[in-house]
Amino acid sequence: MTTGIYDDPWAYELACSFRDVAAEVDVLLGWCDRHGTSRPGGVLELAAGPAEHAREFARRGIAATALDLHPAMCEYAAERAGREGVALEVVQDDMTTFDLGRRFDLVVTMLDSTSHLMDLDAFVAHLDRAAAHLSGRGLYVVEMSHPRDRLGDEPTTSTGWTVERGGTRATVRWGEPSDRLDPVTQISADHVTVTITEGAGPARIIQDVVPYRFWSATELDAAVRLSGALEPVARYGDFGDVALTDPGAWRMITIFRRARGGGRPGQGAGAQPGIG
Repeated sequence: MTTGIYDDPWAYELACSFRDVAAEVDVLLGWCDRHGTSRPGGVLELAAGPAEHAREFARRGIAATALDLHPAMCEYAAERAGREGVALEVVQDDMTTFDLGRRFDLVVTMLDSTSHLMDLDAFVAHLDRAAAHLSGRGLYVVEMSHPRDRLGDEPTTSTGWTVERGGTRATVRWGEPSDRLDPVTQISADHVTVTITEGAGPARIIQDVVPYRFWSATELDAAVRLSGALEPVARYGDFGDVALTDPGAWRMITIFRRARGGGRPGQGAGAQPGIG
């Protein structure tokens, strides 16, 4: 038995392989055409994990950088990019304090990675850092879970699924019925179990407990106002033209650009505390 889903990037990538990354990148580029710069000259993926989106941008000839806090994820992303023959810069850093010294036409945070920001100070610091790395017409795209997944009686996504790739099967449980959201902190300790079988071999089981911070749409808006460094451009309920209020919406995706007038006084590199 192995513990630590984020210490096993290959298993994490397999567990999330139900996502159509190429199609999602198509939509992200379409949003660039619609809301900001046309084809981005440079893309930064934050809390990138295996950096699937950054690698897809790189495959399309777009300069891509992937940033993540976990050493194993960074090593895996760099190794996969090298094996695929794509140019990818990988940076190990904190999404609340990073300072790369340059700006990007597109910054993205995918797969609800903002749930790793456990309090409002961390979220505001993150928004400040993202804004500081945007070019003049650049966009910041944040994908979060749909609020009804935690607040509604009928969640839009399942906590259990099965994926298969190349003869390897992963059965995933990301959250159990007993995992409750703390009504004060809005943090849940999500129990994660990934069971991997390859052919007729024995199953490999990865178990972990992952802290998850739920952010509502109004809290996101409040964090944006406190930061003052970004302004919303659009909000979607899926990778497409689905409204957040549509019954078929299953994500909360917000597109930002740099605010006119630029953010709070004193905002600068490394000015906010990091997260572990």
